[in-house]
Amino acid sequence: MSAPSPDAAGDGPAVPPVADAPLDVAPLDVASVADTPEDDAPVDEPRAFRLEDPLPRGTTLLEASAGTGKTWTIAALVARYVAEAGLPVEQLLVMTFSRESTRELRERVRARLVEARDALARDVPPEEEPDELLALLRRGGADDVALRRRRLADALASFDAATVTTTHGFCQRVLLTLGAGADHDARTQLVEDVRDVVDEVAHDLYLRRWAVPGAEEPALSPADFRDLARVSALDPATDLLPRDGDHDVPALPALRARVGRAVRAEVQRRLRAAGQMGYDDLLLRLAHVLEDASGGPRARERLRALHRVVLVDEFQDTDPVQWRVLRAAFHDAPAAVAAGAAGGGVARALVLVGDPKQAVYGFRGADVRAYLDARDAASDLRTLATNQRSDEPVLRGLDAVLAGAALGDARIRVRPLAARFT
Repeated sequence: MSAPSPDAAGDGPAVPPVADAPLDVAPLDVASVADTPEDDAPVDEPRAFRLEDPLPRGTTLLEASAGTGKTWTIAALVARYVAEAGLPVEQLLVMTFSRESTRELRERVRARLVEARDALARDVPPEEEPDELLALLRRGGADDVALRRRRLADALASFDAATVTTTHGFCQRVLLTLGAGADHDARTQLVEDVRDVVDEVAHDLYLRRWAVPGAEEPALSPADFRDLARVSALDPATDLLPRDGDHDVPALPALRARVGRAVRAEVQRRLRAAGQMGYDDLLLRLAHVLEDASGGPRARERLRALHRVVLVDEFQDTDPVQWRVLRAAFHDAPAAVAAGAAGGGVARALVLVGDPKQAVYGFRGADVRAYLDARDAASDLRTLATNQRSDEPVLRGLDAVLAGAALGDARIRVRPLAARFT
């Protein structure tokens, strides 16, 4: 879901622009929405996801291994939210990792809505319908089916209003919507890659500190200083606090912290002076707006009113700040979910779909710890338990080698899958 990585260091405001100073190295149909889990599976183990179960409410983490029909499931959930719960399509938010993935997912969701609308025009008994989703939508009387078809037709008529976007696209749109309350200038140009600016800042700060008469021997080579600057600025989730560790230079932990703070501040100052903003600053700014004690509650309620149902694809590629944004904006604690169900309130849902075994974008800031934090926060854990792609012998062979293996964390396990094809 991420491009260059955001910053999760600290809960305070973003580093403000600084002067060019020397580096110091000193009401929905809630009947169709789930209230509570319906079986006794341990809360820390995901239960098998079944499409016919009540629609998710609150925060659901859906683990989807390769080949288990992740995109099919997302499109089917959208169709059910629209047809059964009566969700207006403009209150739907679907997010994924890249622009290419966004285009594909948008096409798949729309195609599923078209297929469901057209299928419901034909009188087929549910028990004779081979498609699992369509069989669900055919349940009930003729009036129920007709209502669902009208809802699907209405959704398709206004499908352009559905928000299917990348995380960065969503954040930019929200900042524009919040306007002055988010201290955001609509004229600001979003810059995808700030590496050239970072290298320029590293070069200037290095010369300013060590290429002056009377300066002591440099603690780092220019290349090492540049690499440290890149880590600090391009992966702002990096911990800048001094800490003990393996290093050749005794003062390196403190130096790393000072370099990081100086580089981040100077990069931000130069971008703002040029009327630009990097992805990191974009995400951080929105996170601070949503977490702010005074203005945050109002901003969060505004977002929740706009988007009642949020589906996040490729969640394993989320970085810490992206999860901060999603959590602040859309996550409801289990107690709040139960209270909303008891009071017949608006059925909000945040469905996070991903596979931590496929978390491969650490070099771009993705952090599987964000996935695990979301896992711990979720009110419901589910897993797609059937492989739609591989034959039974292949899956059983993999089980013999990998089943039950923990991949770096006890919560990330290789679980056996049923096979659609024998």
